[in-house]
Amino acid sequence: MDKIVLVKKDFINSRIDRWIKRNICQVPQGLIEKTLRNKNVTVNKLKVKSSYKLKINDKIYLNNFNPRSVNLSKRKKYIPSKRDIKASDAFIVEDNENFCVINKPYGLAVQGGSKIKKNLVDLIKKNTIFLNSKPFIVHRIDKETSGILIIAKNRQYAQLLTSLFRIRKIHKSYLSICYGEMEKTKGIFDGDLIRYDKDKKISERAITNYKVLDKNTNATLLILNPITGRKHQIRKQLFSIKFPVIGDSKYNFPENKINQNKYLMLHAYSIKFMINEKKYEYTVNVPDYFKKMLLTKRLTLFKNA
Repeated sequence: MDKIVLVKKDFINSRIDRWIKRNICQVPQGLIEKTLRNKNVTVNKLKVKSSYKLKINDKIYLNNFNPRSVNLSKRKKYIPSKRDIKASDAFIVEDNENFCVINKPYGLAVQGGSKIKKNLVDLIKKNTIFLNSKPFIVHRIDKETSGILIIAKNRQYAQLLTSLFRIRKIHKSYLSICYGEMEKTKGIFDGDLIRYDKDKKISERAITNYKVLDKNTNATLLILNPITGRKHQIRKQLFSIKFPVIGDSKYNFPENKINQNKYLMLHAYSIKFMINEKKYEYTVNVPDYFKKMLLTKRLTLFKNA
């Protein structure tokens, strides 16, 4: 006999695969795809794809779908210590009923994965700011990148902020120190970036505005405003013009990897957006290791400001 679940308001516009992961249990994406193909899970008794977006009062039919019997990953879940939870207080830049703004430190992944245990989501949800809610990730920054991150506290704002990112109404600025002296003082990186999804080659247009804040024969300090949000966008673009980010172990030249700096010199510095005609703008200072590199390379932050 089918089990029938009525879609609640909180899950309007959620993908059916994400609904399954949040409301049934964390199951592999491949199993969800197979389950939908075999019509073990249907919506309004109709076969749907994993990308189907739920509507209010949709009826989800679960037909002999028992994912708990599946042998999932044996990866141990990250359980933050009381010390780690207390330390996360220092990450919080802004907290209100709908979202919080976090200053993510270097080396902390936003979410866990098959090779990642410690992560921001599992850590921050134990903080008292999420006592009566749960974190919804609306964008990400790399594990090696420090800086500003917005986390929604309810599904309504998660959908709103996601939409604002999609229509490019949320504006982000990054600071970066890269190898070499860049000739131009400002410009636009506009071109295709290549990534691979398994064996499939995917080309995506990536656009970033940039301005040189300071430079010398050793290094260049930049402020960058990505218009698109591609994976490793800034790092790939700077590497492609032969000015890789200092500390980048992935997109760099062999000679720079000798005595490589421990930290990636890329920092999500500011973010601004507007909701219901109210302006929000947040900035977070660069970490100490970034300041030290500025001194080492004889660069000055915002010297003309």
